[in-house]
Amino acid sequence: MARDAGRSPGAQPHADEVDLIVAAWRRETPQLDVEPLEVLSRVARLARHLDRLRRDAFAAHELETWEFDVLAALRRAGAPHELSPGQLVVQTLVTSGTMTNRVDRLAGRGLVQRRPAPDDGRSVRVRLTAEGAAVVDAALADLVRAEHRMLAVLDERERRSLATLLRRVAAPFERSGAAG
Repeated sequence: MARDAGRSPGAQPHADEVDLIVAAWRRETPQLDVEPLEVLSRVARLARHLDRLRRDAFAAHELETWEFDVLAALRRAGAPHELSPGQLVVQTLVTSGTMTNRVDRLAGRGLVQRRPAPDDGRSVRVRLTAEGAAVVDAALADLVRAEHRMLAVLDERERRSLATLLRRVAAPFERSGAAG
């Protein structure tokens, strides 16, 4: 966009709200290089759209986003689809108290069950039930279909390139544990 600074946002082939925001900031604060807004404001806005898309996909299966996150972590663990509460805390980035509450609620719905850890009777494992697996699988299928539609404006090469670029930007945060 820096090369298009002289063009009006409406003249851009695919102008969006961020073009208008960036143009206004360039007009009002010409001393600042607001170029990062062109990428990161779009990422932030896209994240809000993705949150809505995910909430809708999960709601169709009577799941909240946090419920999907816990069930999905268990499903991804492979057979027998169980993890310790501590492993769930790490995977879902919540506190142990929050995880206890979440497991209680999911167990109350019959989507998970607590089992004694085989190697330590004082510890528990959280296991996905057959009903939990069916719900998370169906929700994932709907989510993936919706995300495919969201990315349909890009061809396969563009999607791979975008994934590579986003991975490079996100990697320092992921490595430092600052993600979340």
